[in-house]
Order: sequence, then structure tokens, then C-alpha cells
Amino acid sequence: MSSFKSPFSSPLFWRLLISVCIANVLVLMLGGLLTRSFITFSMQQDFDWPALAQAAEQAYEKGGPGGLNDWVRQQREQGVDATLYEKGVPLRDIRLPPSIRDVLPDWLASGNDIALHPWPGFYVAVQNVTGTDGRVRQLVAVSSSRSRIPPRTRGKILLGVQLGLSLLMIAAIGWWVARSVSRPVEAMREATHKMATGEFTTRVDRRWSNKHDELGQLARDFNGMAERIEHLVAHDRGVLQDLSHELRSPLARLHLILDLAQHSVSPEEAAAHFERAEHEISRMDRMTAEMLALSRLEGGLPGMVRESVDLVALTRDRVAATRIDAEARGIALQMTDDGPATVQGSSILLERALDNVIANAIKFSPSGGVVQIVLGHRESFAELRVSDNGPGVPEEELHLMFRPFFRGTNAAQASGHGLGLAIVQRVMQAHGGEVTAGNLGDGGLEVIMRLPLQMTAEIA
Repeated sequence: MSSFKSPFSSPLFWRLLISVCIANVLVLMLGGLLTRSFITFSMQQDFDWPALAQAAEQAYEKGGPGGLNDWVRQQREQGVDATLYEKGVPLRDIRLPPSIRDVLPDWLASGNDIALHPWPGFYVAVQNVTGTDGRVRQLVAVSSSRSRIPPRTRGKILLGVQLGLSLLMIAAIGWWVARSVSRPVEAMREATHKMATGEFTTRVDRRWSNKHDELGQLARDFNGMAERIEHLVAHDRGVLQDLSHELRSPLARLHLILDLAQHSVSPEEAAAHFERAEHEISRMDRMTAEMLALSRLEGGLPGMVRESVDLVALTRDRVAATRIDAEARGIALQMTDDGPATVQGSSILLERALDNVIANAIKFSPSGGVVQIVLGHRESFAELRVSDNGPGVPEEELHLMFRPFFRGTNAAQASGHGLGLAIVQRVMQAHGGEVTAGNLGDGGLEVIMRLPLQMTAEIA
């Protein structure tokens, strides 16, 4: 099945998309606000009407009607229509809106200075001015200029403002997004570097692993991986230490046996020593195999294939396989069951667990004893009980039985390495079950293995 994940379900995708949208909205809002303010500013004009009236009077006094006419043309080029009135008569006629022309006689007759801004972009003024000849004249001026800034220049300014604002907002939000992405990535890079140098306790800080996006998930996955690696490395080191410790004694015995064989006085004596050496080598081989199996189980069973396992058939098969060893020691095997019991798991590992438990019961049972194997059901679990007639285990040692290399006070009665029950416990845990042990009232030990039953619907 494909593991493709749509980008539309990605929190990081939506964060980046929303950030870009917010940047654009902010640019539009602020750009519109600045544009409106700029247009308002560009349409506002500050006129110095007294100075303008004085300039008109000077042009008239110096050049007469011709000088005033030249001054009027200059002002018109700057967006202002202005002229001088004397006794209500214009010295040079200009274009006036009808509404202004109708009320102008009253304004002139009042003798007051008037400056009005009746609507945006339009100004009108009446300003009294006294010439050097002592006569009072009146400046009448109107301006319908749309801007104090030329339209072409204003467009360039607006484009520059919009471009600058867009770059500023995109840079600010882009910096925030890049920072929010780069910081957890940098934290994971540093953690990866530390892991590569052997610091297996390294973890990505919680402020990054608690985030609810892909980077947070990546940080959590990294921490999970780091924890797993730390556990595996610690476990492998422990296995190596335990194995080296346990191999020390048989290697020493093997060295002594070979030394004795080398100095034997007869071929028969040397053959006996070589037979003992072969026995020691077989013991070391079995112990090494059991340690590797235990190591794999504690490592998490990578790649373990799970299947439906008929526990009744498997148990009967293992009882039949061990019956020869039991009969050779005069021990009887008795098995009963409550009917079909199917579990989900690895038949090979379950077979190994059953062999270890049954072999352990046979090993500690006295000659003429009986090993009972009872397979039953308890709620949603299959329960397998294996009991013997042996000496049992001291109560204070029961909780230590499933530790690797533990051999109790009764271990001298039988050979072994203390790994069999440890492997059984790891197999049960790998299958979601458990194993316990307890002494029987009339003597002997009972080992109980519980495994979750596979439901009928799952089997179908």
C-alpha cells in the first residue's frame, strides 16, 4: 500500500500557505492605506494667497495689463487661474466656474479676504492688496489642480512604495517562516552530529518535539530512533559482557583439558580428555546460540513474521519431540487440552519457548516423576501450564528465575547456563503474553505461559 500523504493534510504546508496569504493581505491593506494617504497628501495644496496677490500687483505695476497678462499665463501653467480686480472689474479676464462667478460680486463688495476649499482638489480665494499708488485691488484666484505632484511622478512614487512595502513584508514574514523551520532543523542536525560521535543519550529538545507539524513529528521520530539505538547499544554491550564472562570458565576448563590430553601417558587417557573437551565445546556452542537468540529477542525481533499458530498442535508436536529424552530418564509426559487455541505469532519462536520450558521441567524432575502439560483457556488468553515433581525454587528466588544467567541454589542438580527461561520470557513478551512461575503445594515447580488468543474474525 502506498504511503503517499497529501500535502493538503500537512500542517507545515498550511502554515507556509497561510503565511504567504497573510503577507499578501498585509501588503494590500497597508499599500491601500499608504496610497490613500499619499493621494490625499498629493491633492492638498498650500497657497500663500497674500504673497500671490502681492506678486500679481507687482506684475501689474511694472508691466501694466501686458505684465499682468504674462503673470496670469505663468500661474495657469502651475494650475492656478488668478487675476486682479479693481472696483469689481477684472483687469484681465479668467475662466471662473458659474457658481463662483455668481457669488463673486458679493465677495468683492464685502471687502473681506476669502479662502475656500469647497471640495477636494479645488481652491478659491479673494485677497485684498494695496498698490504703491494707494489703490486697493483684489486678487481672485481659483485652482482645480488634482495634485501638487505631477501624475507621472506620482505613479512612479506609488509603484516604488508598493514595491518597497511588498519586499519589506515578504522579507519579514519570510524571515519568520524560515526561522521557525530552520531552528528545529538545526536542533536536529546538532543532535544527529552528537549521535554520530557516540552520545547516544542525545535527544531533540521538547520545545521542538512537541510541535504539531512535520518537523515536530520528525523530532519525535528522531528521539524514538535515538532511544532505540541507545537501548540496542546498551543491550549489545551487556550481552557481550555477559557472554565474555560466561565463556571465561568453560574456556579455562577447555585449556586445562587440552593440557592434560597433551601430557597423557596413554591413548585411552588422551581420548577421554578429548571427549571432555568436545563436551565443553558443545556446551559453549549451545550457550552462544542461546545468547544470540536472547539478544535478538531483546533487540525487538526485527522482521519477525507473524502467522496464525495452532497452539494445541504445536504443543503436542513439542511434547512428542521431547518424549524420547524424558523416557530415557524414566519421566512420563502427560498432556491435556481444552480444545482449539490459535494465537498470532512466530511458530519458530514459540516452539523454542515450549522446548525450553518442557526441557527445564524434565531436567529437574526425579526419575519416575511426571511432567504435566495442561493447555486451557482463560478469558481471551490461552494458558499453558507445565509442572514437574522436582525440588521447586526457593521463594526468594522466584522473581529472579527469568533473568539471564541466573542459576538458583538448585542449579547444581542439572546442567545449563541460566538462559532458557530468559528466552521464554522474551518470546512471551514479543507475542503480547507473559510467563510466571510458582511452587506447587506438594512439591515441584509450575511455569504458566499466557498468550492472547486470535479471534475467529481475525482468522477469517
